[in-house]
Amino acid sequence: MKIVKKDIQNNIMSREPKVANVFFIAIDGHGGSGKSTLAQYLSVKLGAEIVHTDDFASWDNPLNWWPLIIQHVFDDIKSGVNKLSYERSKWSKDHHPDPVVDQPVTDIMILEGVSSMRTEFSQYISLNIFVDTPREVCLKRGIDRDFKTGKTKKELIKIWNEWFNEEDDYMARDNPKKRADIIIDGTQSFESQLT
Repeated sequence: MKIVKKDIQNNIMSREPKVANVFFIAIDGHGGSGKSTLAQYLSVKLGAEIVHTDDFASWDNPLNWWPLIIQHVFDDIKSGVNKLSYERSKWSKDHHPDPVVDQPVTDIMILEGVSSMRTEFSQYISLNIFVDTPREVCLKRGIDRDFKTGKTKKELIKIWNEWFNEEDDYMARDNPKKRADIIIDGTQSFESQLT
């Protein structure tokens, strides 16, 4: 398969910021698709801060956390803040993440995570990127990543399949791959696909 490079800078230059003067890029895809890795790559390349949807979502609330992002990220930036602070969600009873405190608001911000391209965010997002990765690859990556939680492989497979069911509902409803401005192959290096 020939890789066609996508020009991130031209995509940014041809669009307007929608949240005050801040240009938001959404990076969406299935869990384990490579969204966080792409976000980190683009963060360095663009000097952009990353907001992770996983800081708002949880196993108990995998998709209906979105009003918190509007309140604590988009609305705060529209009101003129130059630093973001918010509590991060717990993914388990023994998970106690530190809050996000004084995260700089940069000219370009990245919203990374499953359902970051949800319809409710369309008025805030200027550029939509979908990381397209086969489900079996996502499942393997997810289990490998979450194995350190102490759960068995059988438990993790069950959790991930339940998570995929939640994701499938979102994907069917909002169809982020179809709405994406850029589609990235999550099985190939990002450097080979982006300029």
